Amino acid sequence: MDQLALLFVLLLGAVVSVPVGDRLGLPAPVLMTLLGIVLALLEFVPNVEVPPDLILPLLLPPLLYAAVRRTSWRQFAANVRPILLLAVALVFVTTLCVAAVAHAIVPGLPLAAAVALGALVAPPDPVAATAVAGQLGLPRRLVSILEGEGLFNDVTAIVLYHVAIAAAVSGTFSPWQAGLDLVLSAVVALAVGLALGWGANKLMDLLGDPTLQIGLSLLVPYASYVMAEELHGSGVLAVLITALFLAEYATDADDVMTRLAGHTFWDIVDTLVTGVAFGLIGLELHNAVRTASGRWDEMLGWAAAVVCVVVLVRLLYLLPATWLTKRMHAKRDVDEEIPTSWRETVVMWWSGMRGVASVALALAVPLETDSGAPFPDRDEIIFIAFGVIMATLVLQGLTLPWLVKRLGVRADSEREKEFEKQLAVRAARAAKRRLKEIEEVEDLPEELSEQMLRRAFEIGVRISPDMGEEERREAHQHRVRRLKRVRRIQNELLSAARHEVLAARSEPGADPEVVDRVLRHLDVRSLR
Repeated sequence: MDQLALLFVLLLGAVVSVPVGDRLGLPAPVLMTLLGIVLALLEFVPNVEVPPDLILPLLLPPLLYAAVRRTSWRQFAANVRPILLLAVALVFVTTLCVAAVAHAIVPGLPLAAAVALGALVAPPDPVAATAVAGQLGLPRRLVSILEGEGLFNDVTAIVLYHVAIAAAVSGTFSPWQAGLDLVLSAVVALAVGLALGWGANKLMDLLGDPTLQIGLSLLVPYASYVMAEELHGSGVLAVLITALFLAEYATDADDVMTRLAGHTFWDIVDTLVTGVAFGLIGLELHNAVRTASGRWDEMLGWAAAVVCVVVLVRLLYLLPATWLTKRMHAKRDVDEEIPTSWRETVVMWWSGMRGVASVALALAVPLETDSGAPFPDRDEIIFIAFGVIMATLVLQGLTLPWLVKRLGVRADSEREKEFEKQLAVRAARAAKRRLKEIEEVEDLPEELSEQMLRRAFEIGVRISPDMGEEERREAHQHRVRRLKRVRRIQNELLSAARHEVLAARSEPGADPEVVDRVLRHLDVRSLR
């Protein structure tokens, strides 16, 4: 098997792991990691030959962009305090604790190299957290905090990592210079992210065509990441800022085709890239096994100690941090989503899985220092890092569904239904207001006006059938049954039309492009 065949196996596994994970109740990223481990143990499977410095630029931008599309800037703003406590403060605390323990137990490990180890194992993976939280039906407040933590903690961890690596390679360290680098990195990322977001928004308006707009959306996160890195800024933060800007300002309510096609496109990209990323994590087991050859007992002990530090620090940090956030929340009239019980705090603790960023940073540890000497304890750092990744991702990922079920932590479905009903009412009322505006400037026949009024009401009922109970209780059940019947008959009519048009594609003289264009119109009509 060559590298290309291995890539296709990972892509196929990424697709298959989704339905298999749904049936087994397990996150697809965990299954892909297990597949990578199995492949790594097979003799005919080659070692992965991806340059370490390309892993983050190739995998992180699309994954971050896809994750940000599912959220909004206001959601981050509403949860900024708990997110910062996790994404910044917890990363610092974890880095320092891991560095202290590793420096003490690994003979000869310099402090700078220990800090680099701490930084690369500190950030939980945003993709794993999002995938796990989404499949397990956790409360929205937990999902928001986990997504925010996962998206922003890489920024802090990567900056700490680069500062520690620079100190280990050069042999010098300046706290003031490190703090200045952190600030400049954030400022550059903010400028690049906003500039590219604004420019991409304007360019999308000029392109107009949905295909070209979606193609541009794939290029934008890579451009944002690379440009920020070239200017010595944080590529991860730049991608987040760009994606948040586009999610806020590049949405046209009437651009139905682009929205439907873009949603499908990014779902595909997210599934495939996530599968490949976590498959690579399992495949990198080759390097860890080779590193520990002949020193299994010693290195497994070090890895186990660091795993315990990573897991325990998160728990010991979350308990007081959650309590403090609740106290501050109680004193302020803000709509902030925080864990409401110890059960939710335990779920947040056990959701701290490491993944793609940790692998990329571990493999990117330099081979030599500026003096030409080998980088101190590079093999030990890589093995310990992979021990933490495998233990948290596989062990926590496999047991998290059981823990969530055992603790009874579930999403508040009634609250979600109520919000959905509120949106349905607002949508129907907006349609009715617009109808009144039209009636003021156009002379509509009474029959047509009544028909449009019913259609305006049906807009809301199609979203949430329960909304009819508030406005027309006596007619609600009848209208729901009628709507279902009309929808069923309409779907059958559209199905017959699609079959007829599709059959014309194989007729002599038929233009496939015209047929496909008509099919697209029918498909969009079917979704309304």
